[in-house]
Amino acid sequence: MDRRNKQSEMKQKLKIFGWLPVVLFFALQSCKSTKTIAEGEASPGLSAKQVIKRHYRNAPEFKTVVGRMKVDYDNGDMSQGVNLSFRMEKDKAIWLAATMNMAKVYITPERVSFYNKLDNTYFDGDFSYLSSVLGTELDFEKVQNLLLGGAIYDLNGSAYTSRVVANSYELKPTESMALLKVLFRVEPANFRMAGQMLSDPAKGRMLRIEYKSYQLVDKEVFPDEIGISVQEGSRETNIDIRYRNVEFNRDLSFPYSVPRGYKELTLEDAR
Repeated sequence: MDRRNKQSEMKQKLKIFGWLPVVLFFALQSCKSTKTIAEGEASPGLSAKQVIKRHYRNAPEFKTVVGRMKVDYDNGDMSQGVNLSFRMEKDKAIWLAATMNMAKVYITPERVSFYNKLDNTYFDGDFSYLSSVLGTELDFEKVQNLLLGGAIYDLNGSAYTSRVVANSYELKPTESMALLKVLFRVEPANFRMAGQMLSDPAKGRMLRIEYKSYQLVDKEVFPDEIGISVQEGSRETNIDIRYRNVEFNRDLSFPYSVPRGYKELTLEDAR
């Protein structure tokens, strides 16, 4: 394969990089200190309040996470896989880098930014980009919760009903939200998310997040594999994420600066 064809192939792979901030969504696996967590048995006797309380009580506690991730992407027109390095400082920063730093993503509570060395472009803006991709309003906390197997929305802010469905606790709000329909499923082993669904019927949009398995990393429960499906009308995009070689609480830096001379992308360009 000549150099031009190699560059063309890499460009195709990095077209998905603009989606990656949406899918930073971490399933973590360490070679030495992780093990897959066996499923528990859901009890019909637990109330929604009890399930929600255990969900938050079992949230992972750490300062930083570093490792690698494999992302497989398929939107019907293109199917690609890419390996990434990732770093995360809880509540402060999420960072991704492709091979040889050909592209990077940097997310903080204030902004979403990424650049691509193959076409000398970059994007720097607020969370409108991620929100438009997933079809629901996002901020840093919601993205982080999704990454860690937590509920996107604060479950303590509304009343929910609970029932056992397919060995998970299904939580539904007792009062419908103004525009969105939401559904949460909590797995019984560690009370982390088994699945989340958000839909906007008026716009024909639906987001499904499935936590396919969990594992124990240094006594903390993290997703092992995550499947994400975004549907808008007849168009569907599927993303699968697996994480490897994770280490917690290392001192990390988050090197990120857009090279000089790069062209800034608008919100429409970045989509």
